[in-house]
Formats: sequence, structure tokens, C-alpha cells
Amino acid sequence: MASSAVVHLIDDDESVRQALAFLLTTAGHAVRVYESGTAFLDALATLQPGCIISDVRMPGIDGLELQRRLKGLDINLPFIIMTGHADVPLAVEAMKAGAIDFIEKPFDDELLLSAINTALARFSEAGHREAEIAQIQTKLQSLSARERQVLQGLLAGHPNKTIAYDLNLSPRTVEVHRANVMTKMGATSLSDLIRMSLLAKALPGD
Repeated sequence: MASSAVVHLIDDDESVRQALAFLLTTAGHAVRVYESGTAFLDALATLQPGCIISDVRMPGIDGLELQRRLKGLDINLPFIIMTGHADVPLAVEAMKAGAIDFIEKPFDDELLLSAINTALARFSEAGHREAEIAQIQTKLQSLSARERQVLQGLLAGHPNKTIAYDLNLSPRTVEVHRANVMTKMGATSLSDLIRMSLLAKALPGD
């Protein structure tokens, strides 16, 4: 779980907000509370990473609409829906739209805490993955145009001699470029280099 992660709690019922905020704070979570979906959207400029737990039925912007708007804004924090018994179909709809869990009221405290821990763990994993991808892309940007061409040949499965022929270079020159690529990328093997390149999805300049 990310230590800097915040649980964003959205519910129009003040007593529910207070009770859940107390529960989550006692469990060691940082919590921000909002009385409506509109209030949450108004605070996006100061949004801290973490997860969102929202009631599905609220005046104005309900949980489903909030989820849709966040998706449209490319804000992909893990989203948990709280629902009353009659709103289970809405929760299912929310899950289909990307919510990672729904909690039916009244719920057991441990059930809620478990769902939040799972959401924050997912946020942490996604954060690490995004950081790794950003690091790889920075390394790719450090490659010269010729080194990128050699890398493309390696990703295509071509041996040094074929890459040398395609680029009108000597095999020795290709070996030098290949060694430079491995060093700049911090790759320990060709398979490691391929894994990083696939993780970054595309070479810069392609």
C-alpha cells in the first residue's frame, strides 16, 4: 500500500461521512471527505493519489455519473461503490464501467477496510508500473537515431549481420551500437531489453 495514498470518501449523508472517516483514520488511512460528487470534482485541482469510495445514489452527480466523468478526464484512481440493497444493479453497472468493487450497506467494517486495502494496493502497483514505463521511455529518448535503428532490428529478431546489412554498416559497428543500447537502457540481457521495449509499447520516433 502506498503510504502517501489518500482515501477520497464521497457521501451526501454527513453521519455516514463522519463514521467512515473515523473508521478509516483509526485504521491508519489518510482521508478526505466530500459531501457530493460536485464537491469532489471541484477539488480535482488538489486531488491527491489514492482511491475513491463513493455512494452510488447522491443528489446531483451520482456515483455512476461521477465515475463516467472521471474516466472522461482520464483520472483512473481505483473506484469503490457503496450501495443499498436495492441499488445492486447500479453497482453491477459501475463494475462493468471499471469500478473495482462494491460494498452493500450495511456493511461490516472489515469488509470495507479489505476493499480499500485492495484498491490502494492496486493503485500502488499501477503507480510503480507507470514510473517504470516513464523511466524506460526516458532511456529510449537517450538513444541516438542509429541506436534506435539497431534496437528495432534486435526487436525484430535479426542477428547483428542482418542488421548490419540492412543499415549498411559493418557488423563490428552494429556490435558497438548494440552494446551502447544495452548500457543506456540498463538491460542485463537481450530478453530484458525486449521486455523493457515492449513495456514502453513503442519506440520514440516510430
